[in-house]
Amino acid sequence: MSDTPEERSAGDGEGNAGDLTHTTDDGDVQMVDVGDKPDSERRAVAVGEIHLQPSTVEAIREDEIGKGDVLATARIGAVQAVKHTWETIPMCHQIPITNVDTEFDLVEDHLELEVGVETTGKTGCEMEALEGVTTGLNVVWDMVKAVEKDDDGQYPDTGIENVRVLSKEKRQA
Repeated sequence: MSDTPEERSAGDGEGNAGDLTHTTDDGDVQMVDVGDKPDSERRAVAVGEIHLQPSTVEAIREDEIGKGDVLATARIGAVQAVKHTWETIPMCHQIPITNVDTEFDLVEDHLELEVGVETTGKTGCEMEALEGVTTGLNVVWDMVKAVEKDDDGQYPDTGIENVRVLSKEKRQA
């Protein structure tokens, strides 16, 4: 590990598993200084899924959920979450978002959401993509909870899983 915070953050930001770039030598948290890094075009794609009853997936497909258009609402929620990631993740930089794309795939017993985020800046956008996926899936859950509940008010068939970063790219601007 480097001796000073400046030396630790002077790298490409990718770091080794042993490098804790968000901590000082004393163990205090800090935001990584990216001021000297050149701007790069960056893209990150994240994905996740929500398991639902097959009848709920069909109701979403046919736009028959009482609260409204599930996919349109989840798309808006995902985009809003991407734009506000820096407000909810403490050491995340505020970055200029240049594009957000969302893609839904409805399968028999689940819905998959993929969120792609693009930026031109000094740091990546993986956290923004992950935040978009998790919020988008939470919006789906909120929109369908009335039809997903069992007689006891529980959600035995509903679950968010497999949230992960599929890819990230960096090109010099």
